[in-house]
Amino acid sequence: MPVFRKDPCGITCIILTYCAIFYADYVVINWIILQTMRNSLWGAVHVLFFNTVIFLTIMSHLRAVLSDPGIVPLPQSRIDFSDMHSGGEQNNDWTVCARCEMYRPPRAHHCRICQRCIRRMDHHCPWINNCVGEWNQKYFLQFLMYVGVLAFYAIFLIAYSWLKDCHDCAKDMITKQGRVLHTVILTMESILFGMFVVAILFDQMQAIFTDETAVEQVKKQGPYRAHRPKMVLLREVCGRGDPALWVFPCTSSPKNLEPAFTMVA
Repeated sequence: MPVFRKDPCGITCIILTYCAIFYADYVVINWIILQTMRNSLWGAVHVLFFNTVIFLTIMSHLRAVLSDPGIVPLPQSRIDFSDMHSGGEQNNDWTVCARCEMYRPPRAHHCRICQRCIRRMDHHCPWINNCVGEWNQKYFLQFLMYVGVLAFYAIFLIAYSWLKDCHDCAKDMITKQGRVLHTVILTMESILFGMFVVAILFDQMQAIFTDETAVEQVKKQGPYRAHRPKMVLLREVCGRGDPALWVFPCTSSPKNLEPAFTMVA
């Protein structure tokens, strides 16, 4: 079930994300396809493909935003620190979170924004207003991939529309100026976001293949199982289903149970 955080920075980033996505759709349809491919079958094809990618982008983003990243449930009773220092029961693989006052499983870390411990936490991402952890990293990877596809697809359509010898383009100066303005803005947006998500996607894949999250890199706690096959490490993030389905946000995350809805302040 959904988890949502009332973090002003995260909410602002989500609004900016959807503004950028819908602006790209507006420019592609109204200032590229309708101006240069109005009478071509390719125009309809590009509208269908571009909006399909937008739909997948939104779905993967919503799942990354609303999915439980792997929150460690709070115990009914908190740690008695006097017992802990006196040699109380403790699994050597588990650590103690002084903020949550509980034992947490291996590779779990405390997020100062979520105010909870997250299983295999990589980092807290304001663009999804959520932590990237064991149970939602798959959706975060999908979101990055689809944003990258959108960015490069938009650049391709812009370049194609300007290189194409189009006889259907409007001839009035106001329309031409509007087209130039919007396509330049979209080009800058696509280059900026495209480079940004490609860099993050590269870091995420490197973290998966080395089995060392960003938090663990900073704390120098890994790598853990770097010599395991890459496909095995990918399956731990994307699930054990058919790899062809890993790119679709409709498939479930690796976790087995969904917790009840919680609102984290």
